[in-house]
Amino acid sequence: MSYTGGVTSSADPGAPATAPLWLDPDQQRTWLRLAGLLIKLPAALDAQLQREAGLSHFDYMVLSRLSEAPNRTLRMSQLAELANGSLSRLSHVVKRLEQRGWVRRQPCPEDGRATNAVLTEDGWDKVVQTAPGHVATVRSLVVDPLDPAQLAQFGDLVGTLLAQVDPAGDCPGQD
Repeated sequence: MSYTGGVTSSADPGAPATAPLWLDPDQQRTWLRLAGLLIKLPAALDAQLQREAGLSHFDYMVLSRLSEAPNRTLRMSQLAELANGSLSRLSHVVKRLEQRGWVRRQPCPEDGRATNAVLTEDGWDKVVQTAPGHVATVRSLVVDPLDPAQLAQFGDLVGTLLAQVDPAGDCPGQD
């Protein structure tokens, strides 16, 4: 039995089935580091985008996903999925982006019930203007601290975990 994080834990495989299975110290250390990264990295990306471009990270993801789509157009439902947000949240963000002239909504020609989001030329210009600062931040926080072998290993490890939480492979970067 060991005491970790305020909870008495048992790493004994012979413990009764009703006993909680806690993380051992190494597992807990790894989990807490990952949890910290999942909290701090998005906040750092968001801060850079707010400071340099007046965008939230979610705003940038919406613009970025549209910039990569054929004809810079996606159905709102697909865009919500790609940007990892609800349709309701996306609708509010797209409304704001429309007001800035970066996105427009139009009926989907294939399905009159659906609405497409389209990146405007001004929106494309905003992505082109914003991307270098965002890429520099990603490099400084994620890429540059790792040597090439570590980066490749990190990519493999993240891919393994991503496949567990997104078995459908909806997130970008899954092979």
